[in-house]
Amino acid sequence: MKLKIIGSNSKGNSYLLENDNEALLIECGVKLPVIKKAINYNLSKILGCIVTHEHQDHCVSIKEVMKAGVDVYASKGTLDILNCSGHRANVISSKTPFSVGGFKVLPFDAKHDAAEPLGFLINHIETGNVLFITDSYYCPYIFDNLNNIIVEANFSEKIIDSKMEKGSIAPFLRDRILKSHMSLETCKKLLKSNDLSKVNNIVLIHLSDGNSDETQFVKEVKELTCKNVYAANAGMTIDFDKRPF
Repeated sequence: MKLKIIGSNSKGNSYLLENDNEALLIECGVKLPVIKKAINYNLSKILGCIVTHEHQDHCVSIKEVMKAGVDVYASKGTLDILNCSGHRANVISSKTPFSVGGFKVLPFDAKHDAAEPLGFLINHIETGNVLFITDSYYCPYIFDNLNNIIVEANFSEKIIDSKMEKGSIAPFLRDRILKSHMSLETCKKLLKSNDLSKVNNIVLIHLSDGNSDETQFVKEVKELTCKNVYAANAGMTIDFDKRPF
């Protein structure tokens, strides 16, 4: 199994779990032609697209994806706000599992300024248990038997506080970021709270252009976990199997 990073920032987020036979699209926050290129124009290989919430950088092409024949899975709150309906729009709920081909997905509620945001625990025979969480300032859950992790590390509290002291960021913007996105510090606490003994890869996603430091983030998480750690960038492909060899 491969993890393809199609986009991972405020301009657009989209990820692809793909093997030779099937693929799961996570988020569709980039234009459909970009998704088509990432899948080598074989859209029929995508068995479904799971969407965390209604903000455009996570779902801008949701209607085009459905028109192209791909089933979309999102909460009722998300689909209602986006005015998405029809047989391709599938309502999912927190803590109610469902399957998409060989992928088993357990949604859970996220903490974000959106209608009904979700995170996902994804299982596949090749990847094992994959945790996907983005746009959530906090996660109260502990997950068993994790094998791969895709987690937001949007900003550093130290960087934002330094900017506020210098007057280069307004207090209201700082507060909005702190209440809607996961900081590096919170990300590290989340990782520390879970058993990482079986984890192969940790991928840091949705890094802020101005409030993060990619090199430092990777360094700190690698020192904490002693795992393969990546900062997601568009075009990156990562081996995402259950075991490292």
